[in-house]
Amino acid sequence: MNNRILFRSIALTSLALVTACGRTDHIGKAPSFSPNTENQEHSAMLWPGLPTHTQPQRSVDQSSLWSGGRRSLLGDRRAMTKGDILTIVIEIDEKAEISNDTARSRSGSESLGVPQLFGVPQRLNEKLPAGATMADAVGIDSSSASGGKGSVKRKEKLTLRVAATVVDVLPNGVLAISGTQELRVNFELRELLVSGFVRPEDISRQNEITYDKIASARVSYGGRGQITDVQQPRYGQQILDAVLPF
Repeated sequence: MNNRILFRSIALTSLALVTACGRTDHIGKAPSFSPNTENQEHSAMLWPGLPTHTQPQRSVDQSSLWSGGRRSLLGDRRAMTKGDILTIVIEIDEKAEISNDTARSRSGSESLGVPQLFGVPQRLNEKLPAGATMADAVGIDSSSASGGKGSVKRKEKLTLRVAATVVDVLPNGVLAISGTQELRVNFELRELLVSGFVRPEDISRQNEITYDKIASARVSYGGRGQITDVQQPRYGQQILDAVLPF
């Protein structure tokens, strides 16, 4: 019995340490940056790519303004191959407002009076207590009303610019992009994650693309640090909120 209790205590302690390992990273110090050498962007940049020609190119005069390559003065410097970098411009300014009102009412009344029914009401009135009468034998009144009102107000505004890397080129020519950015101010670390799919022709001559031209766009703007830890409810509270039915 004691061994079971000891085993359960060790298991609960280990679970608590595992769940709290994200917080222990910045106890008494600023949160650590994520490594930038073990992600899709770094792997894409290291990919050598396929050769673009099979025959040796002729030497080009270095003084020429046009060499036919991407690095020339008039060359196309837009991202088009795996490992290239482009700029994503995120400008989200959305506002939605919905308001609904519903009202319904119903009323009805029914009455039945028998003041003269072969003299029966008069005979019964003599036996009834004072003030009671059979003149109005049955009376029914009913009414019901219901109303509802709902409104939704939502406003989002986000303006960001982040560099992303082409991590893959799909068979149809669409580019899969991914970008990460981390900014640390004092003891709070802000993270920006962007991913999605873009068409090469939607990339501007400035090697930029707007947010509305990214398919399956995933944008995450959050952070971690001491301020975020205070705003987050504790793990036990989150578990109770998910388990308790009241």
